[in-house]
Amino acid sequence: MTVDNVVEITRTTLYTIILTSAPMLLISLVIGLAISIFQTVTSIQEQTLTFVPKLIGIFVMLMILGHWMLNNMTDFMTELWSNFALYIR
Repeated sequence: MTVDNVVEITRTTLYTIILTSAPMLLISLVIGLAISIFQTVTSIQEQTLTFVPKLIGIFVMLMILGHWMLNNMTDFMTELWSNFALYIR
């Protein structure tokens, strides 16, 4: 296995991680920002207020996009295992 192969595997792995985790991170960011604006407007300074809405939002996104995320990870692992013979040379 050459250095180019390792770099390509690493690049593909990082891209898959970012692509798969992006929906969860974005929904958490949007919900956190909305609740932060709400807290600023109403002068409520409760730190635990953002936890439950973020948890619900992430759970809903997992229900909606869980199938896509699982397929994305499964396709990546299938590609890695199908090229395993090339990696051990």
